[in-house]
Amino acid sequence: MEQLNPVPGEAEKLRALRTMKLVALSFLLAATVIFLVTVLWTDPPPWVGYVRAAAEAGMVGALADWFAVTALFRRPLGLPIPHTAIIPTKKDVLGDSLGEFVGSNFLSEAVVRERLRRVGVAERLGEWLAKPENADRVTAELSTMVRGAVTVLRDEDVQAVLEQAIVTRVMAVPWGPPMGKLLERVMADGGHHKLVDLVCDQAYEWVKRNEERIQGLVSNRAPSWSPKFVDSLVADKLYDEVLEFAWSVKADGNHPMRLAVDKFLQEFAGQLQTDEKVMRRAEDIKRQVLEHPEVQNVFGSVWATAKKLLLNAAEDPSSELRQRVRSGLQTLGGRLAQDAGVRAKVDGWVEGVAAYLVLNYRDEITTLITDTVQRWDADETARKVELQVGRDLQFIRINGTVVGALAGLVIYTVAQLIG
Repeated sequence: MEQLNPVPGEAEKLRALRTMKLVALSFLLAATVIFLVTVLWTDPPPWVGYVRAAAEAGMVGALADWFAVTALFRRPLGLPIPHTAIIPTKKDVLGDSLGEFVGSNFLSEAVVRERLRRVGVAERLGEWLAKPENADRVTAELSTMVRGAVTVLRDEDVQAVLEQAIVTRVMAVPWGPPMGKLLERVMADGGHHKLVDLVCDQAYEWVKRNEERIQGLVSNRAPSWSPKFVDSLVADKLYDEVLEFAWSVKADGNHPMRLAVDKFLQEFAGQLQTDEKVMRRAEDIKRQVLEHPEVQNVFGSVWATAKKLLLNAAEDPSSELRQRVRSGLQTLGGRLAQDAGVRAKVDGWVEGVAAYLVLNYRDEITTLITDTVQRWDADETARKVELQVGRDLQFIRINGTVVGALAGLVIYTVAQLIG
């Protein structure tokens, strides 16, 4: 059997229980003494009969209530009397009844919603968060949680999750049609012209810087029988033509070469969306890119960088992240405190979550109560319960003595009047 946790202030409660037991016992002893005195009184006056009847009935009431209170927790005088030691013997039944009572009266959807509606969770939360010191406290706690979570997570696990989430999603989406639509949109807006201008500028500058290389290329490919001066003239002429062509492409926005590039890009954008061969080629390129070792290393470096930034931001109270979180919390608190519409929405969310938990997990909660009670030691349970309520139950014994005495006095008086 499972032992119960210590009761807070157990020593004080035990002293109070013993004191009240002595008080209740003193009432019984007082009634007993009075009864014996009146019985042993020889030739008593008439009023002694009234006192004796009251004392006798008081003893009966005290003993009856002592038996009733004691029978809750143990067998009176150790005798195996039926229907005694109720709490130890009926512990499991009481646990089931307690679980059913809690489930029916505290874990019903209507009760939970009504209670939360009266509490006004959103308004209280808003007023609390609007105070700077509370926003600072929540921010600090969130920072601690972030540091703990980031520290506990293993880098290889996070990298695997990133790869799984990103690569799987990217692999599942064909690249061809989206890239084709994007290219069409870019061309419709004329955004590709800047890239073409850049390519043309770089091509012209390259030709301009590599005169000797171009001339050498012509000279090296010339026939062996060709005179050198002829090769030089041809190379110079070819270089001038290439340079002039590169300049015209660079300077003329409507150059045929530019128009040919535009036509190619338009056709290519359409092929990416309709041509199966081009679309398969795009998928092959996508696969090669994603499977490249450098791309795999990117995920690790991204997490390492993000981890470092998160830890630094969480540890520094003056970091931009913590300042933004703090400001956001205060703003949220202000809105919750002042905007009735926002409060109603948040309260609705809270009620919905609470109702969902109650409807779906009520049996688990009540089972937790019943299972916990079943694991308790029977005698220890009785002792703990008596420690909690036994002091108040002693008043039953006191009241039984007093009420019994009064009832005996009344009955004796009525009998005397009738007789």
